[in-house]
Amino acid sequence: MKTAARLRAWSATARLAMRWIMAVLFAAAGVLHLAAPDKLLAITPSLVPFAPQVIFVTGLCEIAGAIALLTRSLRWWAGVAFAAYALLVWPANIKHAVAGIDLPGLPSSWWYHGPRLALQPVIIWWALYCAEVIDWPWRRVNGGPAG
Repeated sequence: MKTAARLRAWSATARLAMRWIMAVLFAAAGVLHLAAPDKLLAITPSLVPFAPQVIFVTGLCEIAGAIALLTRSLRWWAGVAFAAYALLVWPANIKHAVAGIDLPGLPSSWWYHGPRLALQPVIIWWALYCAEVIDWPWRRVNGGPAG
């Protein structure tokens, strides 16, 4: 029993730290979307309609999602939204890597792009785990937002 209690305590602490890290990263990304949309426009696939407006709205959503992730009543929804968002921006990350687009402050080698593309599923898991949507690798699945 002590082991299960320790695991729960460790999991709660890990989730809290992961939640704050993710919130800070997404808030920073949101600010970047608003402050430097031209940099993100360069990696946005051409099939995205109204790309400047999409970049602006996603910036606002990232900031709102970061706040929601830290709010108990909205956490589950923020985790699901961030996981979906990470999946949906994968094509932009692929375009950035394949087209060799240089963005100031970011490396343009495969030493950067390879791990970034490979870690996208980890970001999806991270969003779901820190928002308490899933408990994997412990296999318990939550059915919906806490009420």
